This record gives sequence, C-alpha cells and structure tokens, in this order.
Amino acid sequence: MSFNIGLSGLSAASKQLDVTGNNIANVNTTGFKSSRAEFADVYSATKLGTGAKTIGNGVNLANVSQNFGNGGMDSTGNVLDMGVQGNGFFVLSGNGSLSYTRAGTFKTDKDGYVTNTDGTAKLQGFAADANGNIIPGVLTNLRIDTSNLSPQTTTKIGSTLNLDSKSAVIATPFDPTNTATYTKPFSTTIYDTQGNAHPLDQYAVKTGSNTWNVYSLIDGRNPNGTAATVGGATDPVPVTVTFDSAGKLASIGGVAGQTSITVAGWVPGTVTGGVWTANGAGANAAGIAVDFTKTTQFNADTARNSITNDGYATGQITDVTIDATGVISANFSNQQHKAIGQVALATFTNEQGLQAVGGTSWKETFSSGQPAFDGGTVGTNGSIVSGSLEASNVNLTSELVDLIKGQSYYQANAKTISTQSSIMQTIIQMA
Repeated sequence: MSFNIGLSGLSAASKQLDVTGNNIANVNTTGFKSSRAEFADVYSATKLGTGAKTIGNGVNLANVSQNFGNGGMDSTGNVLDMGVQGNGFFVLSGNGSLSYTRAGTFKTDKDGYVTNTDGTAKLQGFAADANGNIIPGVLTNLRIDTSNLSPQTTTKIGSTLNLDSKSAVIATPFDPTNTATYTKPFSTTIYDTQGNAHPLDQYAVKTGSNTWNVYSLIDGRNPNGTAATVGGATDPVPVTVTFDSAGKLASIGGVAGQTSITVAGWVPGTVTGGVWTANGAGANAAGIAVDFTKTTQFNADTARNSITNDGYATGQITDVTIDATGVISANFSNQQHKAIGQVALATFTNEQGLQAVGGTSWKETFSSGQPAFDGGTVGTNGSIVSGSLEASNVNLTSELVDLIKGQSYYQANAKTISTQSSIMQTIIQMA
C-alpha cells in the first residue's frame, strides 16, 4: 500500500511541477492566466463506507483551476491592441465557431476585417448603420471601412452671437463692398450636394435702438441667383431682427417668437474672374435655416462663436479611435467622426468552467454557462483600453517558490518509496 501512496505523491508532485512550469513558460504571454494545481486525498471505501481507523490511500489531482484576475497593462501605441480591465473576454469567430480570449493583439486583413494575430479568427462586435448608430444584439465580423465619407449638404447653421447694443445706427444704404454700410460681417462655410464649399456671408446692420437688418449672400450673390449690386431690384433683401428691452431676441421678420432665418433659392456655382457659373450640384430644397436662438443684444463687443453646421465636404479616413465602451470611430479629413462598429465583450457565470483550447483562448462549456454579450463598461465587463495589451498575470516570484516546494514534495515522496523498499528488503532477509 505504501508504494501506491508514494507513487500517487510522485504523480501529484510531477503534475504540480508541470503546472508551475507552464506558468513560468507563459510569463510573457499576452493575456495569459496562471493556473493552480488542486489536490484531494484518496481513501479506500467499501460498500458500507470507510472505517473509523482507515488510512488514506494517497493523493490525486482534483482540478487545475485558473486565476482570471487582471494582468497589468502594457502600452503599445497601436490602436488595434486592446486590453480589458474587468471580467470580459474578446469574442473571436473562426469558421463559425466562437472562442474567447483576453489577448487583444489584433490586426486587419486585406479586406479590412479585424482578426487575431495569425489571422485565423475574426473579432466579433456590433455593426453600425449608415448614420453611425450602433446596432446592438447581433454579433458580426468587425471591419474597418476605409471608403470615403460621402458629403452632406448644409441644411442648418447656428452660433452664439452677441450684437453690441452700443453700436451706432447706420442709415446709409447697404453695400457689401463698403464697410461703412454695415456693422459687422459674419461668414460661414456651407456645402452643396457634391461637397463643394461656398461662403455664406451675412452682414448685420443696426437700424434702430433694438432693431437690426441681416443681409445674406452666397458666393457674393443673393440666394435667389441675382447679383448683389447696389440699387435696383437686385439689391440684397434684408431680414429684420428685433430685440426686447432686456437684449433678448424678440422677433425675426416681424414674426414674434421666430428664431431662425431661412436662406432659400440658392443655386450652387463658382465665381471665376467675377463671373458666376453653375457647378451642376444641388442644394437643400427647403433652404438653409440660420438659427438665431442664441443671439443677444447686450452691452458687449459684437462677437460670434460656437458655430454649428450640419454640412460637410467629402472626407477621407485618417485614423480610427476606440473608446472604453469599445466603439470604433473613424476620423475623416473633413473633421467628421463616425462610429463604424463596437467591440463586443463576453462574460460568463462560471469562468472556471471554460475549456482552454490554446492560443490563449477558451471555449464555452455546459459548466461555464452561456455568454452574455455587450460593450465595454457594462456590468462586470470592464472597460476596453485601446493602445495597450494585458500582460500575463503570472507572479514569477510565487511560481519560483512553488517550484522549490514542488521539488521538495517530489523528493519527499520518492523517499517514502525508498523507505518502503528498505523495509521490504529487511523482511525478505528475515525469511
């Protein structure tokens, strides 16, 4: 019996050394989770159970559990390198089979799909619609779309604007070429349907204690297509803006409560050598709404800031960013930003039930339970750190100590067998 006990001890010690050696071997493996050998004693039992004075029959390996605690974050500067600070796993799909990993070393293939290091599996996430809205719930292969962002024609603009109440009243007929005929000009770049830029110039003229005229020109012309000349029917048409005694906006165009000016009838074109030519593009059929909601007339310098414009030119992708929730945003040369997908994270009720399949990946099992998919910063998923990789959580000092303990454990069990052998030899010699 002692031989069996000693042999079981040798086997257990050998397996402990195997686990420790594997931990040490993977001390620099991205996303690796250290393991621990767990042992249980063995008793011989009959149909009626074990007796009160039963001696144990050795030891066996009960389980090899993994420590899913977070490793440290190593900065790499590569946007597609990602780490998770929390309990979530990245989701990979290879030939339709899902696996789960903490190793966030990702890259793109020739078609723009985000894959793992060796390109055998695609990173899973949630797609975005044409407007950059994330579509949750259904996993899909994440892809970095490098196509141009189509232009958006301008439909509305706005700003925070103050017109100085101290400004002098101007009675001289408006002439855009004569600075003495207006109080302050403002220019906003607007876009036609093909993404061509055009200047929308607006001129504020104080006409009374609380009244102003606003003239609008696009490409130096009236929006209805006539030239902005002085005198005659082609003069720019003003819109009257009125303020109350407190300097707050009261009316536009004589309509109380009106807060915007609609610039309509614009035909996009180009001006070359003073000659205007249509460029074949279109404009918003309903015109361009110029929002005056944040316009005041206070005793302060005339100033304009916080300009908003829903139009933009064609944009080429310049780079991508990934936030803590896993949303992948494309940045374009036209200063626009658009979500193109979201990295999904999976969490399990019982992480210890996952089956390790190599490549720092795991598979779902009955014991682990089904995964829950969501973005970062949801529940216990944790946040996604772009530009960093999660290091192995192996504590090398502890592993080296365990290595010494395992060696002593092995030697002690070998000594048990050696002692039993000596006793047997003594008995044989007595016979």
